[in-house]
Amino acid sequence: MNRAIAIANQKGGVGKSTTAINLSACLAEAGKRVLTIDIDPQGNTTSGLGIDKNNVNNTVYELLLGECEISDCIIDLEIDNLSLIPSNINLSGAEIELIGVENKEYILKSNIEQMKEQYDFIIIDCPPSLNMLTINAMTTADTVLVPIQCEYYALEGLTQLMHTIDLVQERLNPDLEIEGVVFTMYDARTNLSLQVVENVKANLNQMIYKTIIPRNVRLAEAPSYGLPITLYDSKSAGAESYRLLAEEVLHRGDEEWL
Repeated sequence: MNRAIAIANQKGGVGKSTTAINLSACLAEAGKRVLTIDIDPQGNTTSGLGIDKNNVNNTVYELLLGECEISDCIIDLEIDNLSLIPSNINLSGAEIELIGVENKEYILKSNIEQMKEQYDFIIIDCPPSLNMLTINAMTTADTVLVPIQCEYYALEGLTQLMHTIDLVQERLNPDLEIEGVVFTMYDARTNLSLQVVENVKANLNQMIYKTIIPRNVRLAEAPSYGLPITLYDSKSAGAESYRLLAEEVLHRGDEEWL
């Protein structure tokens, strides 16, 4: 299977890290070998998976600068089938330090190539900006999954993201595809959430996942305990939604399953 998925949207607070953490955990729960790569200097995916981001020696930062081997920065988590390449605030300086480095857009890809066969899925959590880190994620990825928050400005910035994906396809990674769009933080009690979903569906001719992630208190609490929702509250609406999303991701392209 071996699929690398970048989770990207340059708008912050749309549920990228929540999706990276919980999609990874649900794919691992389904028996798939998963490597999660945190390429966001905020390190939310790292801490959300129970790793102290300020107390790790080798992160994606050291990997990009060639200061360690990829095997040195992979952490096997206590969650079966799930490993992590962590990140922390050091990564925020990487873009400047990589100026002038040859083929800097492909550093992550060339490292991941060595390990790709060992995993069924590689999930990459991108920063909320369209910078060199996001470009590295997109040259490494096979597909891009775009979380969209159910709020008024949902479509803002999406055009720019699509343009960036087109540029990466054109110049750096011709095989890159859009995995699909997933709606997050859906509040069934408001008309706005419904309107946003309808609006995006009308304006996007991209694949849109059927699963919609609800606004869920347990989902919001889980990262502060360093646990994915499947371990924090396995029967919550958030856990069930991410399991359904994982099922859709697993069966993407299976016409008989749709």
